[in-house]
Amino acid sequence: MPDLIAVENARLQGELRDHIARLQEANRQLLISGINAQQLAQQLRAAQAEMTHLAHHDHLTTLPNRRQFKKQLADHIAHAAAQGAKLALLFIDLDRFKVVNDSLGHGIGDLLLQAVAQRLAASVRGSDAVCREGGDEFVAMLADVAHAEDVSARVAHIHHLLTAPYNIAHHVLHIGASIGISIYPDDVADIDALMRNADIAMYSVKEHGRNSFAFFEPPMDVRAVARHHMEVDLRKALEQNEFELYYQAQVNLASSRTAGAEALIRWHHPTKGLLLPKAFIGFAEECGIIKLIDRWVLREACRQAKAWQDTGYALQTISVNISAQEFECSDFLQAVFATLAQTGLPPQSLELELTEGTLMRDSAATIQKLEALRAAGIRIAIDDFGTGYSSLGYLRRFPIDTLKIDQTFVAGIHPGSEEVLVDSVISIGNRLHHHVVAEGIETAEQLDFLRAHACDTGQGFHLFPPLPATEFALTMAGKG
Repeated sequence: MPDLIAVENARLQGELRDHIARLQEANRQLLISGINAQQLAQQLRAAQAEMTHLAHHDHLTTLPNRRQFKKQLADHIAHAAAQGAKLALLFIDLDRFKVVNDSLGHGIGDLLLQAVAQRLAASVRGSDAVCREGGDEFVAMLADVAHAEDVSARVAHIHHLLTAPYNIAHHVLHIGASIGISIYPDDVADIDALMRNADIAMYSVKEHGRNSFAFFEPPMDVRAVARHHMEVDLRKALEQNEFELYYQAQVNLASSRTAGAEALIRWHHPTKGLLLPKAFIGFAEECGIIKLIDRWVLREACRQAKAWQDTGYALQTISVNISAQEFECSDFLQAVFATLAQTGLPPQSLELELTEGTLMRDSAATIQKLEALRAAGIRIAIDDFGTGYSSLGYLRRFPIDTLKIDQTFVAGIHPGSEEVLVDSVISIGNRLHHHVVAEGIETAEQLDFLRAHACDTGQGFHLFPPLPATEFALTMAGKG
């Protein structure tokens, strides 16, 4: 009997231990589940906070995005209206950012944008607000401004900070900033109109040389409307083939024979008639259409030059002007080579004209592109030589074939004059084995001077005016 009791007690004790163990395990699992639930809840809250932040902030710079900024701006305007106060809205566009982005890559470009955002955020007060509008554009609001002089001083400080050199990934980067300013309520009370006016003022800065700042003025609005209409007309001109190339002969001054031609664009505007480049090229550069126009000019000039060569006309080169925007495009080289392949024009028959300013924007990237063009056989000319940089050191560094003396210097040649500058350019070109072309020859005296000083080639109205393709072909054939 006692043995049975002992056995039963042992069994009960074992079951009790098992039950206690199961309770302990259940408690442990419950505790773990509680901890996991707490962690999941924390992760969920963190994810929700991150989503909320991303919905209101720019992912790259962490600045408020346009949506959040407009809310902040609305709140500040309401406060300013109640207090009878003023505020300033700044629209900021970075100058030459695209050069950095295209030449050094998007990674460096992103780092530069982050650095700009940090400087901009650090340059304003706690009561102010900043945001990244998109791309390389930023917006800032300066609250509680009293006088235009105060705004000017603060914007000058912001401009100075944003345009100081940047040290990024072992590169020293230099950019500018064009800033337009609109004042509430002096200019306008509506938020969208306030931002639009600041944007218009920024474009006015770009029209007048970039890398500065300006306050909105009503005449700017008139120009903005005109600019918009011109942009619409330019796009329509490309679609409806309203552009035409004229060709001006480049004459060998020793033999008086036509050696080449420069392609010059004209616009048959449906209401304004025939327009010269100075009437629309500036607008095309401002709105970015210049790249499309440049590529159309290059295709048409190469096609026409090949057609003339196939006909038997002895045209050595066709010269085409290339804008800075087009030259800086990442696919510029591919576009040039593709055009030559499509038209069949030999590379040796193409000469690309670039300004001194274009060449000096980013010397390392420029040299690489120029060397690639030269390796393919394409000739390189510096257009308007002498009007840009005073240093001539780049003439040795850059692979250049032709120097084009600007017509303003040629215009200074008159009977009895001693045009030292023109003579010096010809001498420099000859010593460096560059071909020298004088532009804008309009008198017999100018022609005689250039011949006497061994200038290679000339072009101008005294020799041949720019002509449509058909008439130019007649002059080459000796019938015009």
